[in-house]
Amino acid sequence: MSYSVRVQSNTVRDPRRWWTLAVLCLATLVLAVDGTVLNLAIPTLVKDLGATPSDIQWILDSYVLVFAGLLLTSGSLSDRYGRRRMLIIGLVFFGGASGLAILVSEPWQLIGLRALMGVGGAILMPSTLSILMTVFDADERRKAMAAWGAVSMLGVVAGPTLGGLMLDTYGWSSVFLLNVPIAAVAIVAAVILMPESKAPARPIDPVGVVLSIVGLTSAVYVIIEREWNIPVIALAVVTLAAFLIWERRSEHPMMPLELFRQRNFSGASFSILLMSFGAGAVMLMLTQYLQFVLGYGVMKAGLALLPYVIAAAVFNGLGAGLGQKVSNRALISGGLLVMAVGFVVLALTTGYAPLVTSLIIMGIGGGLAGPSAYATLMGAIPLEHAGVGSAMNDTVQQVGMALSIAVLGSVLAGVFTSNMPADAPEAARASIGEALKAADLVEPARTAFTDAMHVGSWVGAAFCVAAAVLALSVLRSQPAVPRPAVEVPTA
Repeated sequence: MSYSVRVQSNTVRDPRRWWTLAVLCLATLVLAVDGTVLNLAIPTLVKDLGATPSDIQWILDSYVLVFAGLLLTSGSLSDRYGRRRMLIIGLVFFGGASGLAILVSEPWQLIGLRALMGVGGAILMPSTLSILMTVFDADERRKAMAAWGAVSMLGVVAGPTLGGLMLDTYGWSSVFLLNVPIAAVAIVAAVILMPESKAPARPIDPVGVVLSIVGLTSAVYVIIEREWNIPVIALAVVTLAAFLIWERRSEHPMMPLELFRQRNFSGASFSILLMSFGAGAVMLMLTQYLQFVLGYGVMKAGLALLPYVIAAAVFNGLGAGLGQKVSNRALISGGLLVMAVGFVVLALTTGYAPLVTSLIIMGIGGGLAGPSAYATLMGAIPLEHAGVGSAMNDTVQQVGMALSIAVLGSVLAGVFTSNMPADAPEAARASIGEALKAADLVEPARTAFTDAMHVGSWVGAAFCVAAAVLALSVLRSQPAVPRPAVEVPTA
């Protein structure tokens, strides 16, 4: 049985909207947990599967490359064929690949299944925010976004904590098995509780699909590999340029480029990119600092990051409330400056007590800026393009995180190597993990990494300040404009 429900901002509220939000948060949680939990299993994968360093790199990169490359395409498809439908398909792919991963016996098998998980993640992720946009009106949307964002942050910390427990108890395959029941529950809940929504039917843009996939995949590959691979760089530049030219001339573009002429859309996109860089810097530096320098175990390190998540979750809610009275521009720029202060505290101190202070400050800043940044970006997009807009939000976050790993990774490695004793073995000067294997290098290695983290914190602070300046100079405060109603089929 099917019927029709009118989704109209500011007037009609779907009675199932909060149940829908719970399903969206569950789907988001499975991706957030998976994004961090696998890193813990790397030593075990090397031992049990005989994985080489190259295998490990591809186990990690295959997911990221496929995920980033397919986001815009899947967002466009969700607008055309149904956002709930794409969410369920993505969960099936992701959960199914995760279930098969527990059976692998060779590294190449896991690489292929990680790529399939990337397909599932790319299909489902844009649907989460676009469905949220269609079922919540302007008055409640910011609160819903705050909850959605808080769950993402929770997953980042829950991944290492829960993953550490399962690794210690059940082995590496359990980190994939963890995804299966969560995905299954989300699928059932989506079928029962979630309304369907999609834009008016339009032809698909096959040329745009191919160009976006090739361009984004090659661009992200260059970033995460941190190498001057001229052929791949040329491929990324040429295909992305061709994509923009084609989209400008296409009668039915998959991504309407006129969105970038809106200051709020383009400004929010770049602010989110730089904000994601800062969040990535926190995880990249602190997970290593806690384990290698302070000597924390995996679970303790995950729990040590909880102050960041708690502060961010609390101020996500506060930021959502303030958004009714304070402009998005002020909240985004103010929150980013608060994050910069947190990085400065981290750059000037050592030990866990000052680290907690910096984590709380950064969580406050991210909590204030995040919901406003997402609301600004999505608020500039017509509802019929909600899937593409959500995909754009996800894409800039992925690029920001990849840039964080590339830039901060290079900074950390460079400063660490330069601060290590010149007569230390080359492997020890390149990696703190290797350096800690030699008793006489433990203290020099911890000091060198602490110095590297301080430099990296200054870089993170600079990126947050740059994002705040960008938000102040580009974003404009605009009154909420009621959106036209859209007829959507619902099952």
